[in-house]
Amino acid sequence: MRNRINDLSPRDWLLFQKSWFIHNPPPRGKSVLLHPAKFPESLCREFIEFFTKQGQTVLDPMAGTGSALVAAVGCGRCAIGVELNPKYAAIAQERIAAELGSRLPLGPKGLVGRVIQADARDLPELNIEAVDYVLTSPPYWDMLRRRGFETQKKRREAADLDMYYSDDQADLGNVDDYEEFLAQLVEIYRRVAEIMRPGAYATIIVKNVKKGGTVYPLAWDLGRLVGDFLDLKDEKIWCQDNQRLAPFGMGNAWVSNTMHHYCLNFRKPPLRPGRPRPSGRRKPASAAGQEETYVQQDSTGSV
Repeated sequence: MRNRINDLSPRDWLLFQKSWFIHNPPPRGKSVLLHPAKFPESLCREFIEFFTKQGQTVLDPMAGTGSALVAAVGCGRCAIGVELNPKYAAIAQERIAAELGSRLPLGPKGLVGRVIQADARDLPELNIEAVDYVLTSPPYWDMLRRRGFETQKKRREAADLDMYYSDDQADLGNVDDYEEFLAQLVEIYRRVAEIMRPGAYATIIVKNVKKGGTVYPLAWDLGRLVGDFLDLKDEKIWCQDNQRLAPFGMGNAWVSNTMHHYCLNFRKPPLRPGRPRPSGRRKPASAAGQEETYVQQDSTGSV
């Protein structure tokens, strides 16, 4: 039987179908530790290898320091990232260049890594060709602005580590109203959907958030709202079992130690005879004012 999705063996395909998994990230390097909410390349690679074939293109519209992009080129895919913060965009591009350089003797020819320093709201104007897979994780609302959020105490004590993404007003992590944050985030994903090829998948890694004694169901809200224009296929639950437990609410009220994320898997409907064509991308306007860096591995293997 022809495998239309990936290059995996039947055994590896079956193993990925498990709806939950434990993944404890390895220690982070100094350059990426700067970013306050990085997710691990090892996890990204598992999703990329399932949802794409070698040579296909992976997009992260909120690229951060480039975890998904580095993982993509590391397993023979092309990578495109959009990142608002110039500092993170530069780090991501350096990491992509290093990853491509490490693959020179054996790496596939023609691999491309691009990081565009821009606002993801401007995706339709960035002249990005149709992509084969989207792997991304949004800001967990404005939680990094909360003084007691997870490891923030340690980060406050380290002068060289960022406490939050940026002070840019365009940064979704600075929107303090949940409904407004959610509306802006969903609109970005709607624009992402426009540049996905028909039949392509998208994975959004997210979790529900707690603030002021209230649970805000961010993961569930995204499943419902993004599901209006992409088909929600299922979820995989990423569990971490190596974090220290805290006595939240002990002796008084139930408060969980949240050690899981939802990996929501969506699909853009494929083209079928007699089925209306999925909405295409809007005609690109001028990309003036956007900064782009570009790394390509040419046919000789040089970068």
